[in-house]
Amino acid sequence: MLFGRSKKRGDPLEERIDCLIGAEAVIQGDLVFTGGLRVDGRIHGDVTVARVDAGTLTVGDHGCIEGDVRVSHVIVYGEIKGTIYATGLVDVKPNARIFGDVHYGALEMQVGAQIVGHLIKHKPTGGPQ
Repeated sequence: MLFGRSKKRGDPLEERIDCLIGAEAVIQGDLVFTGGLRVDGRIHGDVTVARVDAGTLTVGDHGCIEGDVRVSHVIVYGEIKGTIYATGLVDVKPNARIFGDVHYGALEMQVGAQIVGHLIKHKPTGGPQ
């Protein structure tokens, strides 16, 4: 069980949470993290992973980010108001709301999720396209 949610064992995207922004927390300003970050509170600023190949952001049911997001993977249960730049998977859960463009490597969107913006597939470097 992870913060009240059951999950499949061995799921590499939700395997590790290194930092938690609690439900009552409000951050004003940009945030840079490494590893896994779960946001259940509010962030007014950009959220960026220090190394683009190794960072998963999870936005909880009541979590909200107002700013751009630059990560390798993002799992959204709550709300993001800003552009998402993800080199890997963008996983949009049933009640998620995204207001902004989504740049993605892979996309999974559940029934009931809402994206108001453009979906832009990330082009891999170095191979035929």
